[in-house]
Amino acid sequence: MKTNRLFLLLSTMLLCLPSLAGRIVTDTLKSRILSADVAYNVYLPDGFDLSSRRYPVIYLLHGLSDDYRAWRDKGQMQTVVDELIGTGECVPVVIVMPNAGGPDTHNTWNGYFNMPGWSYEDFFFQEFLPAVEQKYHAVGDKEHRAVMGLSMGGGGSTVYCQRHPDMFSSCYAMSPWLDHGTSDVKAGAEKDKRYYVCEAVREHSALRFVEQADDATKEKLRTVRWFFDCGDDDFLFDQSVRMHQLMRSARIHDELRIRNGVHNWEYWHQALRMALPFASRNFGK
Repeated sequence: MKTNRLFLLLSTMLLCLPSLAGRIVTDTLKSRILSADVAYNVYLPDGFDLSSRRYPVIYLLHGLSDDYRAWRDKGQMQTVVDELIGTGECVPVVIVMPNAGGPDTHNTWNGYFNMPGWSYEDFFFQEFLPAVEQKYHAVGDKEHRAVMGLSMGGGGSTVYCQRHPDMFSSCYAMSPWLDHGTSDVKAGAEKDKRYYVCEAVREHSALRFVEQADDATKEKLRTVRWFFDCGDDDFLFDQSVRMHQLMRSARIHDELRIRNGVHNWEYWHQALRMALPFASRNFGK
């Protein structure tokens, strides 16, 4: 009887504890470089509005044919982030989900690189990143900034860290599209916007970047913590394995995880549970 009363008391106390729930806000940035208003979502941790502190920031990138809403709606990222912050596996963090595409890939610009008529990388580093970090109280240095993403966003995350290693502490690439020469993504015959994003991935090959890196470049790449995560039945599986082999040959430490799964949201939802603690562990190093 006493045991039942104690259990009831503890259960009541747990129910009365405040929940650490963040929130997601939608915002837009007017870009001079892209001549467009770029929408984005931002996850703000519990207590953000009442605090004067500055937060680490994670850029969470979507894949081809998705947009800035994908991680919120399909990936259910808020549930994962709230849980991991609540358990202490992830520090309170601002997570930025920029728009870089849409479902009509033949007529809508997709991609994180500069292309003819779409200088997205210039926009990201010259306009987007500085404006967002100022507005949402980011610490604003390499040690407290991470980037991660899935598929096209996984490749974008990797290349951003390769080309800007002084900007990010870590990169977590989920099912990453690292090169177009060896992928099954179909560009199509017409030189439309899908064609250009495929060409951009080919031109910004993350695999070739490591193959051709000189000693000075390799040393800079060693300042980033790398994690590649791909399903064993994913059509991009071979690219992640090849990247791991190249990184080992270049003596650049990385982690590779091959789990049961394919190129889908079930896989990426679980990947996020490893990606956020990984970024969190590497903040401040």
